[in-house]
Order: sequence, then C-alpha cells, then structure tokens
Amino acid sequence: MRDNQKKREGETMLVRIYYHDTDCGGVVYYANYLKYLEEARSEYFEDRGLIIKDLRNEGIGFVVARQEIDYKSPSFYGDILEVKARITEASFTKVNFEYAIVNQNGRLIAAAKTVLVFVDKDLKPKRIPEDILKKLRDNKWKIKRKDTQG
Repeated sequence: MRDNQKKREGETMLVRIYYHDTDCGGVVYYANYLKYLEEARSEYFEDRGLIIKDLRNEGIGFVVARQEIDYKSPSFYGDILEVKARITEASFTKVNFEYAIVNQNGRLIAAAKTVLVFVDKDLKPKRIPEDILKKLRDNKWKIKRKDTQG
C-alpha cells in the first residue's frame, strides 16, 4: 500500500495513474487492475477495524478463490480512476466482492467480482467469527484514495 498516495474521501478509492502503471502501448497494464481491487478490499477491511496483519496473527486469513474481470475501456497515464467496491454476500465461509472501476469522465473501465474464502493458518477453510462477519456486512464505508494532486 502506498500510504503517501492515498487520502480519505467518500465511498470509493481514487487511483491516479502514473507512468509506471502503463505498458509500452501507453495504457494501464491489465494486471494492475487486480492490484487496485486488492487495495480496495484491504481498505474495506481496515475501515471496519479488521487489520489483515492482525487477523493473520490470530490464525484468520483469506485467499482469493475466484476472480473475474471484464475490461470495458482503456485508461491512460494521468487518468483518475474510481474503484467502487461492495460486498454482495458474506457467509460463514466466504465473502463476495463486486467492483466497478470508472474514469474521471464516468466511463466504465472495468467490472469485477472476487470470491474470498476464509482459512486458518494452515490454509484450511475456516468459519468466519460472527463479530468479523457483522463488520464485513456493514456496507457503510469510507476508503482511502491515492494522491490525486499534480
């Protein structure tokens, strides 16, 4: 996480696209969108007091069991992307996230879904404790944003 490039605002994570985010064709490299999704998920957890490192120390972790992403439009150096994320389902063993990534003009760049499965320290499926599940089901969240200042 690049803390010096994020600020809090609203219900989305804003990502400023830098040159290192792009490929030789001048567009954002496709795999970088997966990093933006991961950052949005991590912020979602942390905004609810669920620090991933602390959870791991308590023997609670999660793995991505499924990832879908549909690329709709390219984004470019200098763009500001909004990563909108929400949980669509949270059960005792898995959490489903859904995302929309839009640019500064409101154009849909990508739509994605992630299924997280909760595991113990040995990476075996684990039931999510009720208190954690309750926090995850709270869809009111504020998320940090990457620096959008010049």
